[in-house]
Amino acid sequence: MAGQRTEVQLIGGESLVASGEPGEVEKTLSDAARSGASRLAWLTVPATNEKIAVNPAHVISLRAARQPD
Repeated sequence: MAGQRTEVQLIGGESLVASGEPGEVEKTLSDAARSGASRLAWLTVPATNEKIAVNPAHVISLRAARQPD
């Protein structure tokens, strides 16, 4: 079974899929937001294992991502 994934919806309609369950991703985003306005949250894109920095202020929703068949 593949690891948990979370869909992160951003301002402007863009979305990305990050590794981890929604609660874990939310904690990463919240920790960055509490650290200061210029702090970015580092998430991992599961398809490529690439690290991506996200501005927590640009996130509008999180939800469990559908697992690929």
